[in-house]
Amino acid sequence: MSWKFETTGLNGQCKLFDVNIFDYDWKSTGKRVKVQDPIYGQDHIFEIWQTEIGGQIRCFAAGEFSNCVWGFYLETHP
Repeated sequence: MSWKFETTGLNGQCKLFDVNIFDYDWKSTGKRVKVQDPIYGQDHIFEIWQTEIGGQIRCFAAGEFSNCVWGFYLETHP
């Protein structure tokens, strides 16, 4: 399983899947993934989440790069 950087956003304000992802309830999958900061190259361990948007379950990895600055990653498919 591979994860690709998608976007960065401030706490409460980030567009993912064409919506403000912070407007939705996230449910933890109980899994984590190692990702790399696209700017600084630093490794992070982010939790994998899922949420329902428009009747469809969406999965993503997310975590804070720094205080209130979130990074979002989407799974890539070969």
